[in-house]
Formats: sequence, C-alpha cells, structure tokens
Amino acid sequence: MSRRELAEAVNSFLWRTQGIRREIDAHTIARYERGVVRWPGKEYRTALSAILGATVAELGFVANRQRIQAGAQRDVLAVNLISPFDPDTIPDDYLPVPTTSVRVGRSDVEKIREIARNAASLDNVHGGGPASDTTTRHLRALTPLLQGAAAPATRQALLEAIGNLAGIGAYSAFDIADYTAAERQFRFALWCADAAGSWELRAATLADMARKAAYIGNADGALSLIELAQVRSDRLAHTTRAMLCSMRAQFLSTLGRTDEALAEVSRADEHFAARAPEYDRPWMCYYDEAEHLGSTGKALLPVAVHRKRIDLAAPRIRKAIELQGPDYPRSRTFSLTRLATLTMTIGEPREAAALGMRAATEAAQFDSQRIRDELTTLADAAAPYRRITEVAELTNVIASTGNHQVKS
Repeated sequence: MSRRELAEAVNSFLWRTQGIRREIDAHTIARYERGVVRWPGKEYRTALSAILGATVAELGFVANRQRIQAGAQRDVLAVNLISPFDPDTIPDDYLPVPTTSVRVGRSDVEKIREIARNAASLDNVHGGGPASDTTTRHLRALTPLLQGAAAPATRQALLEAIGNLAGIGAYSAFDIADYTAAERQFRFALWCADAAGSWELRAATLADMARKAAYIGNADGALSLIELAQVRSDRLAHTTRAMLCSMRAQFLSTLGRTDEALAEVSRADEHFAARAPEYDRPWMCYYDEAEHLGSTGKALLPVAVHRKRIDLAAPRIRKAIELQGPDYPRSRTFSLTRLATLTMTIGEPREAAALGMRAATEAAQFDSQRIRDELTTLADAAAPYRRITEVAELTNVIASTGNHQVKS
C-alpha cells in the first residue's frame, strides 16, 4: 500500500467500525513512519493494527513515558559499560554512616539545584576559596538523600543535581590549588553522572578534570580525558560539544599540534553556531558567547605566539572581555590577563601594561590561586621591558600584592 492508500484505509475503517469521520492523509502516515509521532491517538492505533495485522509494539509505537524510561535505562547501561565505578555503591567519603531512609521528591531536587546555582555564583564572583568551603558543607548534608526512596525519574534528577554540586565544589577546590579535594569531588561527580546515566554531566565533569590536569602540566593526560568526554558525542547538546572542542583545541595547541588545534577551533565554532541554549543542562549555562570566545581565544594563544601573529587570538579575547558581564568577573579577569600577556609577548608593551593594570586591579577581589598564577605569567612576560615606566609600575603592583616576586 502507498501512504495515500493506507491513509484512506484508516479513514474508511474508522467510519465503518466507529462511525467516526477522519481525514488523515499521506503526510500523517509519513510522520508515523519517520517517528515524528511515536504514539498516535487510540483510534488510529486500533485502525492501523487491524488493517496491517500487527500489534502496536510491532508497528513501533511507544508511549512517551515508556520511551523516556527505556532511553534512560539504555543510557545507564551504556555509560556503565565504560565506567570505573559501581553505580550501586555510594562512595564512602560522602556516606560514612548509614542514615534512615527518607522519601525524596522533586522539591528536594529543586532545592539542591538552587544551592548549586548559588555556589556557582559565589565561585564566579569571589573565587574558589569561599565557594569550596560552602559546597563541601552542603554536600555532606545532602548526599544522604541518595539513600532515600524516589521514583526513577526523580532519582536520576537527584543524582544529576548532587553531581553538579560536587563538580562545582571540585572546580572551586581546583581554583585554590587544593588538588586532593578537587580530585575526590570530581570523582564523586563522575560517579553521580554514571549512576544517573547522564552523558551530559559525565562530559562536563571529565572536561573540568581535564582542565585541572592541563593546569598542573599534564597536557597529554588532559587530552586523554577530553577525548573520553567526547565518547558518544551524539548524546550531547551542541553547546557541550562546542565546549569540548574548544578544550581539545587548547590541549592540542599546548602540545604543538597547531593544524589540529585550528581545525578543532573551527569545529567548536560550528557547534556553537548550531546550539539551542533552551535545551542545555543547568551546568552548561556559563558557556555563552563570551565564554566560547574566551575559551577558543585561549586555545589560539600558543599558535599566535608561535607564528608571531597577535591577530590570531587577540580579537576573540577582546570580544570576550566586552561580553563578560557582572555575573562572570573572574572570567573577565582571566581574559584581561591573557590578552595582556599575549600583547606583552608579541605586541606593544605599553598597551599590555594598561591591560595588565586592569587585570591586577580586578584580581584583588578573588581568592583564586589560578588568578595569581596568571598574573605571575604576565609579570614574567613583562620582565624584559621593565625599563618602560608603565611596565615597571605593573610589575610593582603585581609584586606588592604578593602574587609575584619580581626576578632580579
């Protein structure tokens, strides 16, 4: 039967058997075939089953709730095939004493999400110091909820919410160079992602673990982690894929694989252009245009220095600085410092000094070892130009804050 003939047969069947006049057409049948409509109305399911001599399941129709649950089960299985964790065993670090089981509902999940939003804001505005302490305290109090009774969908949301909070705590600890605490909380976040079957949370956690690995000098290990995060990228939103590509580009450029880094930046741009922010997971809200430009600009820094072409990276970072608003002052300070260092290295030292003074002034509001390390890098780049008055003032300001001891 053609689609038109099948549609006419359905209309005829409904009129003959139920006295219902319907006018479905070939386009409707095509939507059923393509899976655009996975659960037609009861009368249409009945008619199609009778005409084609097949059950609803054999026709491929699945109720929305069943499809979501089945998809979640497949995700849990697929994630756990490559997981180093036992998804049924909560890490002892976070549950030292068994607790009385409680009933967990959606309101509990929303409370955790709000705590996570506040913790992330604290980290972005003031640095990792205050955020790390706050997040650790909340994790100790909230993790016992994982022993509670919850509907499958609620438990999955609970795992994602607590995993997101653990990831924020880990990143805050990383920001203040508490690498032991960061590693422990990253692994807990990864366990939550695996237990929830959440490819998105798993990718975001592995990306942050890769950032830490790169920061402590293990670019090759960072590349391995980011490529692990890209496994089954078809499960990830375009925003997440753009973030992963920009991170991979950073590690490739650090390793001197310039052509690959440039190609990866292009892929990141393509994914970012295709993104739909309304479908992004809560922990990806930070990856906006400013973050994308700053991240890809950072990836291009080694390329720009190697080729002595400031224009390869500077325009992206300048635009990021313009777009980074009051909610992300630490990101803006990073961008300012990196642009100042690039300009000091292959640009005009006085312009670099002006950018650096802005960065040093803003840096005073953060408890962040990473910010201090970035200023150290800037001061080292400025050392050859200390005879220039503006540069000397910059190095003195950095030294006076205790961030860097100027070399003799």
